[in-house]
Amino acid sequence: MSGGVEWALHCAVVLTSVEEPVPAARLAQLHDVSPTYLAKQLQALSRAGLIRSVQGKAGGYVLTRPPASITVHDIVEAIDGPAPAFVCTEIRQRGPMATPPEACTTPCAISRAMAAAEDAWRASLRAVTVADLARDVESDYGSGALAGIATWLNTSPEG
Repeated sequence: MSGGVEWALHCAVVLTSVEEPVPAARLAQLHDVSPTYLAKQLQALSRAGLIRSVQGKAGGYVLTRPPASITVHDIVEAIDGPAPAFVCTEIRQRGPMATPPEACTTPCAISRAMAAAEDAWRASLRAVTVADLARDVESDYGSGALAGIATWLNTSPEG
């Protein structure tokens, strides 16, 4: 999983705390990450319809749906795509003890195990929403943690 997933998840949680658009540069400053790289992650979230860009002097990014309707899986897939983590290359058909292709009519035990793990992982990601993460942030860092972040985000960087 790419580092962009972590950045995108943090931004989505932060966006739950504000009603006004947040500029990408401000999100990058908050997380002390590369503005250029973060902009790519925000564009991916926007292409997936999870956030939208608001143009203008007070522009930036906002969530497009309630946080309870955006899952961690939605964000992972927006950033890293839908491809499975494991891709079977049919290694059993190689080498001196190769299994003939006609004997490989079903996935091997390794492929089945990896597919089951992938299914479980994706189901787990679908079970957690951005609202759940925001609630856990409040639990971990104290009531008002996100409100403090919102205040910081809404304060002009010049003072």
